[in-house]
Amino acid sequence: MANSDRTFLPKLGIAPHQMGTLVIVAFTSLITFLNFLKPKPAQPTILCYGQQSSGVSQEQIQSVMEWLFASLMAAEYLGKSHIIWYDDANPDPAREQTVKKIVRSGEPVFLYRCGGKVQPPPKGYYWRMMQEHPSMRIYQLEIKDGE
Repeated sequence: MANSDRTFLPKLGIAPHQMGTLVIVAFTSLITFLNFLKPKPAQPTILCYGQQSSGVSQEQIQSVMEWLFASLMAAEYLGKSHIIWYDDANPDPAREQTVKKIVRSGEPVFLYRCGGKVQPPPKGYYWRMMQEHPSMRIYQLEIKDGE
């Protein structure tokens, strides 16, 4: 059987020492295909950061989360998104690192401004105020044009 493998692989243009690479590529392709087949969530998921230390009332948090959830549903977005509750009077450097990490995932990132200023965005991004919300305190992280 080993001899037949050696004669078959060169016909495909694959040297025997490249077989490991072929297996890795095939495995990666299979995983991508299986992820495509995974059932999509029926509703969006919103992960929160800094909510407990934000100083925002539970009623206001509930209202913001309901609005954001409804907005994501209206946009037919059923994946994962993130909201940062940011208080400029009590900034958390770890939260800035969290935003940078989330950006790499490609998932939507929102910020609720609890104080007077927004968190500094990662390089190449800016916070766009979501004027659709009456509080004028919700922002979405967006890529700067041309970057």
